[in-house]
Amino acid sequence: MSEQRQKKIIHVDMDAFFVSVEIRDNPALRDKPIAVGGNSERRGVIATCNYEARKFGVRSAMATATALRHCPQLIVVPGRMAAYKEASSQIREVMERYTSLIEPLSLDEAYLDVTDCKQLHGSATLIAEEIRCEIFKKTGLTASAGIAPIKFLAKIASDENKPNGQFVITPKDVIGFIENLELDKISGVGKVTAKKLSSFGFYTGKDIRESNESHLTQCLGSFGSVLWRRCQGIDERSVETTRIRKSVGVEKTFSEDIRDIDRLKQLMHEELIPELVSRSEKHLSTRTISKLGVKVKFADFHQTTKEHKYAVIDGDVFDLLLEEALERGRGKSVRLLGVHIGLNETSDGTFEQLELFH
Repeated sequence: MSEQRQKKIIHVDMDAFFVSVEIRDNPALRDKPIAVGGNSERRGVIATCNYEARKFGVRSAMATATALRHCPQLIVVPGRMAAYKEASSQIREVMERYTSLIEPLSLDEAYLDVTDCKQLHGSATLIAEEIRCEIFKKTGLTASAGIAPIKFLAKIASDENKPNGQFVITPKDVIGFIENLELDKISGVGKVTAKKLSSFGFYTGKDIRESNESHLTQCLGSFGSVLWRRCQGIDERSVETTRIRKSVGVEKTFSEDIRDIDRLKQLMHEELIPELVSRSEKHLSTRTISKLGVKVKFADFHQTTKEHKYAVIDGDVFDLLLEEALERGRGKSVRLLGVHIGLNETSDGTFEQLELFH
């Protein structure tokens, strides 16, 4: 590992968060395969599911109809964002008892830097155990945790003993853990990258460690360098309590696929762009627009995004981007349409303070 002050990082990850909230609030759902998401068999998409459902092959982002073919007894419930946000706020309150260095990643997970925490004799393992216990007392929900001296390993570790468990990677165990690590467990190594790595004979962290950085950069571009450094046990990223919002967007999944471009433009101008303007208002008081973008998901679930550098929200530019995106679909009908803006840093050089689980 790199020569730097040894940190103590905890990655807290709630267990099947949305579904767990639903089961907590409706105990009759317990021990049944449950999913949260669109419950329309024709158009719905699964947002998340519990472990009972996953045993049947159900997973996040799967079409509801497909999920029900995998698991006919699956119970699909609509999401209740207000309930999830309330639970998230309670989780944040627990975390803040131990450290102010909290970096939210999504609605149900966060990094904590407890290097300077004096509670429980400064033991990150005991702190993680107590945080999980206190979260359960306060919310009735279980969490898993990973403890490691660097961020990327803490995130991987939190998945090792799910649900309702934790896993510790001590400084002396870092290299051994990495050498036995399957590469697809590393953030950024998806199916395509994993297949490419295997074609070069890379399957584990040890394979990467025994390679060299320049070769991996030739194979994978800049990510090759990141992967090589991770597998050397180098991750110099700090837990960031302030994060830059890079974009604001709005999207809509249609009840029926749409092929007519005029209809798509109408929906974009009458629904999506006005909502984008509304959502962007608070950010544009201190930020400027860097680009406009259109996202299209076609009926076959393939999707594309077109962007253009532009400093204001302009309907004509969105029209052009939509036309260019649709050309890539070669006549395919559209399932989802979205518009977004990119944001520059704040004009005074400062960052926005994001709420946990915003």
